Amino acid sequence: MTESRWSGGKAALRGFLRWSPIIVMLAFTSGLQAGRDIDQDEALRLVEQEVVLPLQRFIDDAQERFPGRLLEVELEWDDGRYVYELEIVTRSGIVLELEYDAVTGKLLDVEEDD
Repeated sequence: MTESRWSGGKAALRGFLRWSPIIVMLAFTSGLQAGRDIDQDEALRLVEQEVVLPLQRFIDDAQERFPGRLLEVELEWDDGRYVYELEIVTRSGIVLELEYDAVTGKLLDVEEDD
């Protein structure tokens, strides 16, 4: 990535995430999972076009339900819908993966991660 592209991308990503005090690592993995990973440029476009809800809404909900630290976030196209996957480590040290429908905001699944 060139420096000029990264600087603009950094500002756009900051707007997309609406950074909070939590350090957020966006993980766009290499296709090992069933869904198609959405990169940061596409995610920003989807939020701006109001196709998906802003990530901060899901971070806030996850923190309210399971106080702790946010470890990782992914946005995927999976089974015909956009899904946010958030990984959190709770205050008691349990790592959870939460899946949300990125369009409706509905919490779809909570699993303890191994």
